[in-house]
Amino acid sequence: MASGVATAAPRLSPLLLLLLAFCLGGGAAAGTEEVAIGEVEGNVTLTCRNVSLRAVKVEWFHGNPGSIPILFSSDGKLPSDARFSLGGNGSLHISGLRPQDEGDYTCREVQNETDHLHRIQLLLASGPKDVTISIHPAVPLPNGTLYAKKHDDLNFTCTSQSQPEPETQWIATTSAAAPELFTDVNQSLSYFVLYHIPSSYQGNYSCSATNPLSGRQETVTQELLVYHPPPSLPRCWAQTSAEGSGGVLLFCNWPGGYPHPTLQWTGLGNLSGAINATSITDTSMAALSSSPLLHEKEFTCHGSHILQQGVAQTCTVQLESPSIASDPMRSCFLGSAVTLSCQLTAGHPPAKITWLRNLSQPESEISSGGRFLIAQEGNLSTLSIRNCSHGSDEGYYVCKAENPVGLREVYIYLTVTEPVNIAGIVGGVVILLLIGVLIFSGILLYTGPHLCLKDHILRNRDANDILILVDSEEEDPLADEASNSALHQTMQLENGCPPQPAESSPAEVPSAIAQEEHPQEPQPTT
Repeated sequence: MASGVATAAPRLSPLLLLLLAFCLGGGAAAGTEEVAIGEVEGNVTLTCRNVSLRAVKVEWFHGNPGSIPILFSSDGKLPSDARFSLGGNGSLHISGLRPQDEGDYTCREVQNETDHLHRIQLLLASGPKDVTISIHPAVPLPNGTLYAKKHDDLNFTCTSQSQPEPETQWIATTSAAAPELFTDVNQSLSYFVLYHIPSSYQGNYSCSATNPLSGRQETVTQELLVYHPPPSLPRCWAQTSAEGSGGVLLFCNWPGGYPHPTLQWTGLGNLSGAINATSITDTSMAALSSSPLLHEKEFTCHGSHILQQGVAQTCTVQLESPSIASDPMRSCFLGSAVTLSCQLTAGHPPAKITWLRNLSQPESEISSGGRFLIAQEGNLSTLSIRNCSHGSDEGYYVCKAENPVGLREVYIYLTVTEPVNIAGIVGGVVILLLIGVLIFSGILLYTGPHLCLKDHILRNRDANDILILVDSEEEDPLADEASNSALHQTMQLENGCPPQPAESSPAEVPSAIAQEEHPQEPQPTT
């Protein structure tokens, strides 16, 4: 596995363990020819090798002959401990082995006053027993199963009572992989660490302790669960019951956690029809009977997880009667198509939108088909009418929105009008404009440069008036004609027209101008 495992001591072979046991026991006796292994509280038989049929007697010593008394003899000397007995061929049988029975045993054969010695070392094995698994930090459940939090660092320890030190193995069996050997240790304490444990490491962990002398093995298995809370917040919503009862279904969803969270609805009070208000699943549902009293009512879902004791995550859903908006009037041309729209602006749970045509029979619902096409995208519902006609299509239409909390309706009036020949009207206006342009152009060509377009009425008559004073009592015809000619030219210049030549002869004009420049002095009267 990818997680870190603590390094354990190398495993030793059984033969090496025996040699080590001899050394720890102070060394084997000189001349030892055999090693016997027994289990505490068990039985063992020590055989005296090479005993002949002519042997006079066989003696057993718990140690070297001469330094300790005889333990058992075939000549009738009985041992003080009834657990010892003599078998065939001079073998020594020991029952109910005890730890103090371990050690060196010597068999001495007496034949024709000659001695033959055979030495045996007895090693006792105990256990393993009381194998225990410890996983920290992990919390036990009532059934003994342990659980840990995802991404924690876990310490695994396996202990047992065994003599000599047992061989320990860890085997993990998870749902994500086949059984896997973790470590193999020659010591009474097997320890390793799994870092940042993922969810896939959930499973059974087995510790096997094996006595290297007796080969006895004991295995203990511990189930470990890896818990984690949902990664996001709970989500609440409401919808209309699909059973046709018109009730409201409240849903609370909080997925992604292990194990399932506990979800509980509050705010239901004494409302009739409230069921299944608490559940231990990812989704909780509560059913309510439809009623206008539910308008603007709030309901709260409380979610709790075993890893978040004392901390509750909540979500709230508010019920609301529907609200819709639409254009009050629409029109279409005879034989064309028109689309009526109805927008749902509020409402929870979402309201069902239907279209009605006959006000005298409101239950008469318009179905999509033929000349009618009803479509809904999100909160917008549309009614399309093809081939509009006066008799069957003109009039009021009703858009009705209904949910278990309430009902709303809006009226739309459709008018059907005759189409107008827009092209003919535009063509007539264009023709009239062309005729006006042609008439104006003809007038300009006919009058030539003598046409003065500036209106005399618009001219400021007070701006450039000409005052001609005549001193003489009698009017001079030449002076009057010259003055009138000068005044006419001045008015033409003011009006934007070029001056026209006077009809008087050239000889008369200078004379008049001369008289104007040099007026005669008045004659004294008598």
